[in-house]
Amino acid sequence: QVQLMESGGDSVQAGGSLNLSCVNVGLSIDYNCMGWFRQAAGKEGEGVARINSDGDISYAESAKGRFTVSRDNAKGALFLQMNSLKPEDTAMYYCASASASRWCKNDYRYVLRYAYRGQGTQVTVSS
Repeated sequence: QVQLMESGGDSVQAGGSLNLSCVNVGLSIDYNCMGWFRQAAGKEGEGVARINSDGDISYAESAKGRFTVSRDNAKGALFLQMNSLKPEDTAMYYCASASASRWCKNDYRYVLRYAYRGQGTQVTVSS
């Protein structure tokens, strides 16, 4: 089965940076779409970024200019470089993937609906 595993979450000061990673440690399949979403305590999840296998990218407004999503298609790995972190970025961050190409036509908001997701990695930003 597909198993996504995130890493890289940590506690940092505002203005700091983190680089999140996500790898598939289970059955290898072709992911047409991969992305990140986050969920803060007591709030609904929200999409952060989506990247397709052809390199097309979609970001949430809150991520633009600060976060950079990338992927290694050969390894099925996904990354999120986060700079200029703010306390409001505090959340559990999840990677998600979908093999069905229809999902890739949608923007970052649909990452929460992808078929596969990891267990999450916690990001805490203090002021």
